[in-house]
Amino acid sequence: MKRLHIDRPLTLIRMEDEVDRLVAAWRRERPDLDVEPLEVLSRVSRLARHLDRARRLAFSEHGLEPWEFDVLTSLRRAGAPYQLSPGQLLTQTLVTSGTMTNRIDRLAKKGLVERLPDPSDRRGVLVRLTPEGRDRADQALAGLLAQERAILAQLSQGQRGDLAALLRQLTAPFDNVPG
Repeated sequence: MKRLHIDRPLTLIRMEDEVDRLVAAWRRERPDLDVEPLEVLSRVSRLARHLDRARRLAFSEHGLEPWEFDVLTSLRRAGAPYQLSPGQLLTQTLVTSGTMTNRIDRLAKKGLVERLPDPSDRRGVLVRLTPEGRDRADQALAGLLAQERAILAQLSQGQRGDLAALLRQLTAPFDNVPG
């Protein structure tokens, strides 16, 4: 396991945030409870809401909804010819088959994907990214990365690596839980 490092002495300016006030109130009102988990997980929750807003903004600048970005980038990550079966898309986007069918229909109407017969299964279809869909996915990804870089700009490269490792440690167990 990789040990965490800090590439320079940590000099933190103590800034109070909403979570500090929330934790202080609970410590005052319920001194019998250990509210330490709130210090981390309430901040993660608040950050998730801010990230969701930033993502929605980045996608909307390219005329996409978050679910559209998810489907288009799943196809883009598949590599040329940028196609997957609906079942493969289900696995990557974690939605029901009915939802995926609706999403494919809507993206096809916009000209961002097309359905093709699956040469290995006469009953099946493949979903392929159109050139417009690929351009839109690439542009939205660039916009998203710019937003995320701005959010992380106040952290050093070492701090970002440490944070990623700590978050991975917390999220990895959930990746292997069915359902």
